[in-house]
Amino acid sequence: MPLALLALAIGAFGIGTTEFVIMGVLPQVAADFGVSIPAAGWLVTGYALGVVLGAPLLTVLGTKVSRKKMLMFLMALFVAGNAISAVAPVFGVMLIGRVVASLAHGAFFGIGSVVAADLVAPHKRASAISLMFTGLTVANIVGVPGGTYLGQAAGWRITFAAVAVLGVVGLLGVAGLVPEAGRPKAADVRTELSAFRNAQVWLAMAMTVLGYGGVFAAITYITPMMTEVTGYAEAAVTWLLVLFGIGMFLGNLVGGRFADRALMPMLFTALGALSLTLLLFTATAHDKVLAAVTLTLIGALGFATVPPLQKWILDQAAAAPTLASAANIGAFNLGNALAAWLGGLVISAGLGYTAPNGVGALLAGVALLLSFLAAHLDRRARTAGRVMTDTGRPALEH
Repeated sequence: MPLALLALAIGAFGIGTTEFVIMGVLPQVAADFGVSIPAAGWLVTGYALGVVLGAPLLTVLGTKVSRKKMLMFLMALFVAGNAISAVAPVFGVMLIGRVVASLAHGAFFGIGSVVAADLVAPHKRASAISLMFTGLTVANIVGVPGGTYLGQAAGWRITFAAVAVLGVVGLLGVAGLVPEAGRPKAADVRTELSAFRNAQVWLAMAMTVLGYGGVFAAITYITPMMTEVTGYAEAAVTWLLVLFGIGMFLGNLVGGRFADRALMPMLFTALGALSLTLLLFTATAHDKVLAAVTLTLIGALGFATVPPLQKWILDQAAAAPTLASAANIGAFNLGNALAAWLGGLVISAGLGYTAPNGVGALLAGVALLLSFLAAHLDRRARTAGRVMTDTGRPALEH
C-alpha cells in the first residue's frame, strides 16, 4: 500500500483521539466547569454538529486547491481548536474549541477517502479506505485510553494539549507523504452537488446517521454507565475503552475486506448484529465481564459498517465524489449528535444510564431497514440497465 495511506492514518489518529477522548474525561470536565453530565454531553453534540457543518462547507471551499494543501489546512485548524479547548476558562469557550476542531473532521475524512481510493486499484478501494480509518480505530486503542488516563492523572487540559501535539504530527505526516498531485477533478460546485440527485446517496447518509448513531447512543455516556451501573472503578474505564478500540480496529478491517467482495451482505450483517447487541447491552451492562465483551462487540460491529458505507457513497457519486464523501462523514457525526442528545434526554427523564442502549438498538434497526431498501433499489436499477442494454432502448418505468 502507498505511504500516503500512512500519512492519512496519522491524521486520522489525531482526529479520532479528540473525537472519542471526551467520553473518558466527561465527568472531570463537567465537575471542573460545574455543569451536569447531560449538559457536558453538549461537548460531544457540539463537536458532531461542527463536523456536519464543516464537512460540506470546507470541502466546497477547498475545490480550488490541491487535496494535499487542503488536508494540511484542515490539520492546522484541528490543532487550533484543541489548543483552545486546552486553555478554555469557561465551558462556553471549551465548546467553541471543540467546534473549531470539529470543522476539520468531516472534510479531512471525506477528502482523505477520495485520495485513499484513488491511490489503489478499483477492487481495493474499500480496503484502502479502511486503512485510512485504521488511524481512527488505533486512536481508540492507544490515543483515547492514554488520553483518558492522562486526564485522570494530570487533568483533562493536559489531555487536549497532547491532542493538539498529535495534530501537529498529523500535519507533518500529510506534508511529507501525501503527493502534491490530486487537485479535485470537478472544481464546479454544481457538479459536486449533482451527486445529491441520486436517492441512493441520501439513503446511504441516512443509514450512516442511524447506524453510527446507535453506537454513540451507548458510548457517549459510557463512563457513568460503567461506574454507576456496572460497578467498575473510574480508572478501569481506560481499559474498557481499549477493548472498544480493539473492537473498532478489527471491525474496520473486516468491514473493508468483505465490502470489496460483498458490500450489501456485509452491511446487513453488521447492522443487524449491532442492533441486537445494543439491545442486549441494557442487560449485560449489569455484569462486569459481559459488559466488557458487549462493549468490544459494539466497537467491532459499529466500525464494520464504515468502509462499506463510505465505498457505497463513492460508487453512487462516482462523477463527483468529494462533496458526497465529506457529507457522509458529516452524517456519521450527525448520528453522534442525535445519539448524544437522545441519550441525554432518556437519562434526564430518569430512565437510567442503560436507557441510551435501547435508543441505539432502535436507531441501528431502522438503519438495517434502510439498507434493505437501498439494496432493492440497486437491484431494480441494475435490472433496468440490463433491459436497456439488451433492447437498445430504455426500459419502461412502472
